[in-house]
Amino acid sequence: MTDPIADYLTRLRNAMKAKHRVLDIPASNVKKEITKVLHEKGYILNYKFEDTKNHQGNIKIALKYDPETKKPAIYHLERVSKPGLRKYSPADSLPRVLNGMGVAILSTSKGVITDKEARDMNVGGEVLCYVY
Repeated sequence: MTDPIADYLTRLRNAMKAKHRVLDIPASNVKKEITKVLHEKGYILNYKFEDTKNHQGNIKIALKYDPETKKPAIYHLERVSKPGLRKYSPADSLPRVLNGMGVAILSTSKGVITDKEARDMNVGGEVLCYVY
């Protein structure tokens, strides 16, 4: 697999289209950090990190849906920085997703954080994905 983050986002997207409640994804440190950010921002209901025999581990994600309309909390997931073309953004020109309504997830020297947190810390980094 050449792009595990794109695979992670695609699995999330497909599970929401299929109206799954729980999703299992092979774990990595970046995927764990992205999962924590999605939980903090209210896009997923809950998550749990599990160890497996091969020591890679799994991430169990409980997906979040609107109780009345049954629509998923995540409307759109978009991978920005790809292995073939990395997208970096300096601190003074960080992206705004849907004029601040969405979230850009960045990998910075301070860890995996949102665009708003990066503005507050005045750090730039690699733009991993957009979520709204």
